[in-house]
Amino acid sequence: LRSSASGPGRRRLLLSTPIFYANGPPHLGHLYSALLADALHRHRGLRGAGPGRLSTGTDEHGLKIQQAAAAAGTSPPELCAHISALFRQALTQAAVSFTDFIRTSEPRHQRAVCHFWGALQEHGALYKGSYEGWYCTPDECFLPESQLTERMDTQGRTYKVSLETGHEVHWTKEENYMFRLSAFRDPLQKWLRDNPRAVSPEPFYQRVLHWLGDDLPDLSVSRERSRLQWGIPVPGDSTQTIYVWVDALVNYLSVVGYPETHGEWWPAAHHIVGKDILKFHAVYWPALLMAAGLPPPEQILVHSHWTVRGQKMSKSLGNVIDPFACIGQYTVDGFRYFLLRQGVPERDCDYYDDKVVKVLNSELADALGGLLNRSTALSINPSNTYPYFSESCFPKILDYRETKALGRASAEDYEFVVSVASLPLQVASYFEDFQIYKALECIALCVRQTNGFFQRHKPWKLNRNHPAEKLWLDTIIHVTLECLRVFGTLLQPVIPCTADKLLSRLAVEPEERGLSNLTFLPRYNGKPCPFEGRQLGPDTGVLFHRLKKSSQHQIENKRL
Repeated sequence: LRSSASGPGRRRLLLSTPIFYANGPPHLGHLYSALLADALHRHRGLRGAGPGRLSTGTDEHGLKIQQAAAAAGTSPPELCAHISALFRQALTQAAVSFTDFIRTSEPRHQRAVCHFWGALQEHGALYKGSYEGWYCTPDECFLPESQLTERMDTQGRTYKVSLETGHEVHWTKEENYMFRLSAFRDPLQKWLRDNPRAVSPEPFYQRVLHWLGDDLPDLSVSRERSRLQWGIPVPGDSTQTIYVWVDALVNYLSVVGYPETHGEWWPAAHHIVGKDILKFHAVYWPALLMAAGLPPPEQILVHSHWTVRGQKMSKSLGNVIDPFACIGQYTVDGFRYFLLRQGVPERDCDYYDDKVVKVLNSELADALGGLLNRSTALSINPSNTYPYFSESCFPKILDYRETKALGRASAEDYEFVVSVASLPLQVASYFEDFQIYKALECIALCVRQTNGFFQRHKPWKLNRNHPAEKLWLDTIIHVTLECLRVFGTLLQPVIPCTADKLLSRLAVEPEERGLSNLTFLPRYNGKPCPFEGRQLGPDTGVLFHRLKKSSQHQIENKRL
């Protein structure tokens, strides 16, 4: 039963999270973006798919940061240094294996932005024009009338807000540099038609096509310096500051050495972004790149948001989830597993403590941890080895549905072994399609089936001193350990620490943990198994400790 999970040939790939806005500390949504990117990055590394980079960082310019610093009685550079350090700490603590951490206040980034601006100018994509419209400071963008609605304040006065975010807008009139976005409607539509996987999942691809069906007005890409000092000045025009979104998007080029060495990586880039910033990444960014003479990124992978008990996370509601508190309560791997197991990119997902505890206890502590504990117990495996498989007990059958069982294995056992054998390819396919939650669903199902197999045959009741029973007992344990080895290998991108503990207990060496040559139950096919007869690794104790139900919604109350 060979099940290779190796994909296409070796090539370079940059995976990126959005760079996070440095006006407040990290929350659950930021970590979710980063964990999706990290799991894809780790999975790719285990497949030996070629050189890979994972970039993240902080977006540190703009009016919102200028205002947040003033409100906190500090300077923008000091505020950004503090918040950026919090993000780096949160990502490191959550075991996000980033290779690049970029800050938009760094000289390398500012140089890249100025060069990119120059390329836009050279290609005739910019012009100076008077611009007036409704500006939303929290979202750092102008909004058309169609995207606004009216609200009433406590004094009965009406004011306008963004339909999508509910943030207030103000009428703003200024002379800015404009980007000829309207000229890129056809090229953008052609790019999407030629690359149907450029934006994924499918509903988001359709949303972008829908946007491109409407008029694309030209985009204001600078602000008056008198209004916005905290940002990169327009090259050659000290009265203007480059619009924060243009500045921020260029980070994906800065990390790969633009304007000198980016060609080694670009456009082999996959951006992982939240749906709230889809237009910036799937409309403005590809258009800006085309205008600067560069191809768009290969893929934009989009995810939805986390709500808390059915409500949107917001500071005003006081329900923003603190990732540091989650990691303290559920462990790093527990937190990672829950978000990646329950998060569905196409739709918003709901977070509450009891659900976290239930999922982690059921799937990691009981199903996976319990199985390892029972199958390596000295009472049934006193030699503490990877026991031998017996072909006479579990003979190879071409079609288990047609043939009467010859050995000790039942039709149900053959069915279960087939589903575990197909698991690596299934998991690889789901990772490829940005459906990590489905990969984890399949693994959880196979873990349950393996527990069923173990329970069905009750190895603890077999007599090790009876030759025939010993063969069957060893075969049951061999099959169970083989399943655990596959699960541990496949779970490495999601729960790296727990997977390492599991594989070390099974004496699987570091060089035997890759996905490209993952085999399952080779002895069933008459091939040698390198683990057979090997002494198991030291007992590392409980694989994943059961969690107690939190009182008074502990994490939900540890708010930012």
